[in-house]
Amino acid sequence: MAKNLFIAPTGLESGLTSVCLGLVRALDRVGVRVAFYKPVGQTSGEQDTGERDHTDSSIRFIKARSHLEPPAPLSLHYAQRLLNKGKTEDLMEDIVAEYHVAAREADVVIIEGLVPDRSEAYTARLNVEIARNLGADVILVSAPQDRTPEELDEWLEFSARLFADPEDPDVIGVVLNKVGEPEHSEFTPRINTEGPRELPDYSSECRVFSDGRLRLLGSIPWQPELLAPRVSDLARAIDATVLNEGQIEQRRVQKVSISARTIPNMVETLKPGTLIVTPGDREDILVATCLAALNGVPLAGLLFTGDLRPDDRTLNTCRGAFATGLPVLATRANSYETARRLATISSAVPVDDPDRIENVMEAVATQLDTEWLQTHLRIARERRLSPPAFRYQLSEKARAAGKRIVLPEGNEPRTIQAAIICHQRGLATCALIGDREEIESAAQSQGLTLPEALEIIDPVKARPDYVDPMVELRKHKGLARDMAEAMLEDNVVLGTMMVAMDDADGLVSGAVHTTANTVRPALQLIKTHEHASVVSSVFFMLLPDQVLVYGDCAINPDPNAEELADIAIQSAESAEAFGVTPVVAMISYSTGDSGTGQDVDKVREATRIAQERRPDLLIDGPLQYDAAAIESVAKSKAPDSKVAGKATVFIFPDLNTGNTTYKAVQRSANVISIGPMLQGLRKPVNDLSRGALVEDIVFTIALTAVQAQQSENL
Repeated sequence: MAKNLFIAPTGLESGLTSVCLGLVRALDRVGVRVAFYKPVGQTSGEQDTGERDHTDSSIRFIKARSHLEPPAPLSLHYAQRLLNKGKTEDLMEDIVAEYHVAAREADVVIIEGLVPDRSEAYTARLNVEIARNLGADVILVSAPQDRTPEELDEWLEFSARLFADPEDPDVIGVVLNKVGEPEHSEFTPRINTEGPRELPDYSSECRVFSDGRLRLLGSIPWQPELLAPRVSDLARAIDATVLNEGQIEQRRVQKVSISARTIPNMVETLKPGTLIVTPGDREDILVATCLAALNGVPLAGLLFTGDLRPDDRTLNTCRGAFATGLPVLATRANSYETARRLATISSAVPVDDPDRIENVMEAVATQLDTEWLQTHLRIARERRLSPPAFRYQLSEKARAAGKRIVLPEGNEPRTIQAAIICHQRGLATCALIGDREEIESAAQSQGLTLPEALEIIDPVKARPDYVDPMVELRKHKGLARDMAEAMLEDNVVLGTMMVAMDDADGLVSGAVHTTANTVRPALQLIKTHEHASVVSSVFFMLLPDQVLVYGDCAINPDPNAEELADIAIQSAESAEAFGVTPVVAMISYSTGDSGTGQDVDKVREATRIAQERRPDLLIDGPLQYDAAAIESVAKSKAPDSKVAGKATVFIFPDLNTGNTTYKAVQRSANVISIGPMLQGLRKPVNDLSRGALVEDIVFTIALTAVQAQQSENL
């Protein structure tokens, strides 16, 4: 039976939903089967008149960022009607019935309470009734604001007493949210505030925590970057006219600058993520902003006020800057009124902003004491690997490995940002290859600060050290010294030589290079390890409720049976190295003995070879994809197979099938894929998609670090 955690806010704007989402993520990524349930919605408006609240944002957030499908909550109006008629028990019966729908097959259910409201004083008591009827432990969510530790003590004790009746559930802990939130004036947007101010140590200075009455389960700092709206959100909020769309859906407003000063006095505001707000007749500020955009500064956008527009001739001159993606907006309001509107925009996350939802969930999840919760709830640790669990375990393994990963595309902005993130998270020691001035300039244009400890390798100084070793490695091919010097002009080749000579543990490239540019030097200089006959690749497919491994989807066009068997074994070992229990299905258009032909015979022979070489692994084939993946299909097509219906590793017969399948699943099912990860090399080299996001590069670096650790164990 599931354990229940009822999450109750102690006041308005405590960030209740954010904490609930973070709890779901935190428990999910440590392998707990977690469910989410919101008994009563609080959507305001005329549409909230039926029995269900189908517009509730919490449910939409959960559905957008997890595989969960919780039922729509009862509407607040429906709950009010039952309470007004004295039918509290009927309401509780409805809530308990829906709870069982949400809790099916879960270890823990996160239950989101109602936010207290002075106009609806009964909500606090209703929280108590719901928690009691569901037999839930209670976690309070509180935003300390400017309270002293003594004042916070009193506030938490008062809130806990609401649940203190002997028949009611216990309050087991508290999550402090928005810790360090600064005051802001009616003319200062919340996003303009700095990070958290200096704060008391609540864990030791609050009696409720120091004497053990309540457990401090998390202290989540105020993070203004989590408030950054897309420019499109802001445009809708203030009803602005769009003059140039640019990257209006991608760029985020991290700071608002009201600019009416002369150019020398405002150029310092032209920084990444800044929205420049200026009267529409200040063409000098328009030109200065456009110059910054042309110099590579990713400003959030430009907003003209006062119902004024620059001259069309000036706008035409700025078309090159607009083409960089700079959004340009206009509003009829004057600068004073615009500043007031921008300061009062809601900080709530829009339900159609998955990136911001993801950032909020991760920011909260990383601050929560999930180990204590698991111990308190006595959750049996069943092996389960959800996508968040996979990413979490990957990060932990990368930190433990402590490897040095070289990045040949050192002046590429996404790569620089990924290296900084890896340094901050401790995922790897990254070494950027490139000219220091170019790298620092690229970082500065993105508003990034390079940590002093982040290594930068000057290729001009490094190349001479690798000429003779490269000639030695390729002497059987007749490589001359002058040819080696020319080849080392390519930073990918230089980085590959560093890995080959054990001066680095792995390499990640491909943000601006082709796959061939990345892989060819690795095949020539690093070569395969003694246990592999072929270099192949896998993708980790992060399905909503599990992680699958697909191979080979990137390297070998048409492997023979021996090579296909080797790919299967390599992929099983890669799966196991990253926490996926390998159950290997050799995919074909035919299942078992039902089909004949050269292609299916190859898969049948590869299966036999792989089973013979690794009898300890669960490997079966040929299997059709549906027979391998779906238990009900497996029962009819392959009832005696130990793999059918349970496969976690899918081996495709050729590159055409593998690449097509991975892309179809990725795009059609909106699945995150990590890879391709190359396998079979003596030391790891991994390729990126040229459209890779920063987070993609971060996880590829982490993968490479873990691979490097595995390579040492071969």
